[in-house]
Amino acid sequence: MLEQSYGLNFFLKSPNLKSKSIRYVYLRITVNGIAKETSTKRQWDVNRWDQKTGKATGTKEDAKSLNFFLESLTTKINSYKIDLINNGITLSASELINFVNGRQKKRNKVLEEFLEHNNEIADLISTNEYAKGTHERYVTARSHVQEFIKYKYQTDDLEFSELNYEFIKDYDLYLKTIRKCSNNTSLKYISNFKKIVLRAVAKEIITKDPFQLFVAKKTKIKKKPLTIIELQKIENKKFDSERLSIVRDIFIFQCYTGLCYIDTYQLKWNDIKELENGSMWIMSSRQKSKSQTDIPLLPKALEIIEKYKNHPLCRNKNTVLPGRSNQKMNEYLKEIAVLCGVNSTLNTHKARRTFASTITLNNGVPIHVVKEMLGHHSVKQTEDYAITAQQTVAREMKELENKLSFNKNNLDSDLTKFIEKMENELELLKDIKNVENVSTFQNKCIDFEKMINKLKEMI
Repeated sequence: MLEQSYGLNFFLKSPNLKSKSIRYVYLRITVNGIAKETSTKRQWDVNRWDQKTGKATGTKEDAKSLNFFLESLTTKINSYKIDLINNGITLSASELINFVNGRQKKRNKVLEEFLEHNNEIADLISTNEYAKGTHERYVTARSHVQEFIKYKYQTDDLEFSELNYEFIKDYDLYLKTIRKCSNNTSLKYISNFKKIVLRAVAKEIITKDPFQLFVAKKTKIKKKPLTIIELQKIENKKFDSERLSIVRDIFIFQCYTGLCYIDTYQLKWNDIKELENGSMWIMSSRQKSKSQTDIPLLPKALEIIEKYKNHPLCRNKNTVLPGRSNQKMNEYLKEIAVLCGVNSTLNTHKARRTFASTITLNNGVPIHVVKEMLGHHSVKQTEDYAITAQQTVAREMKELENKLSFNKNNLDSDLTKFIEKMENELELLKDIKNVENVSTFQNKCIDFEKMINKLKEMI
């Protein structure tokens, strides 16, 4: 963005001792009518100074030396000004004066800013503001950007000003082709990178978001939950390995509570409350979204809690369940799927989907209630988790069939009663003797009888 106006000039200034001829050489920079000034730390005789040109007069060596210094300083400032403009940074007199005084802001390059961001997240893991997995994901995202910059530009890093639509488009292509990422995985890495770019915009490293014109569409993937039969297979399986038994039990606990793995892993006894009616609830806040989650504990979940209440690992950690890392859990769940004969990819997140669909929605729990138990901010989030099972569709259609059948039977019954009443009235009419126009009356009775027969056919 070019400035509306720009000015640079030197002048002599002696605020306190105006009577003296030796004064300091000052620099004044004006941008868009706003002026800032600073001392060059050089002194000069007011009698040997041309105020109009802002230079020392004469041909003596000291005058030549001062003028050379002022010209060099002017060149440096103008060069820095051009760099700012080229980098899309808003120009200001303060920015240029800070440069002269060596106080300009350090502006990180792309990977430097990415690293700074990741280090901040790492520092916040201990405060539970971020999960360790989040930091690992951003470390991987930075690594991909680093490899792409090396691959395409043959350099170690780039200025933010070098980012544009073409960079984003080519990075997306690189992830899908060279890195063999799926469309959705590519979008996740791009989304991680976009956060760094928007951070640079907020820090005024750049003024324009290069992602602005980049439009990508997420591929809709139907992530199915476990069916009730698959869930029962896993529940009823006897394992020789304690390791697999623990992993299975934690997974089943998730299926009956809807807790994500990090919340299950960190679940403590003070998160479990007993209500006045004797029911047991999980009342805690989600680690990821900080939203309040209140979940009634179903019998199966209570059974698992009771099973591990004296487990050494639980006592040492002061947790309800003896958890392992999410990565290890998912690794062991693949083994469990094979042993149980379940032809479905098992992971900790599938448990949450199973709770949303198989356990709750498919058993008639309203979606807004499921939303609250999952700790979602909107029903839309819950809809992405919830997949209506075939059994649910069949059940709902059967109910509809029964309702329609009931209504038809009622209708048939009402019509039959109405026809009987009309028949009775017809017989009464036929018995009437005193009619002025017998022929017309008989014809009307015949028509009336036809109407009754027509109604009978409709039933």
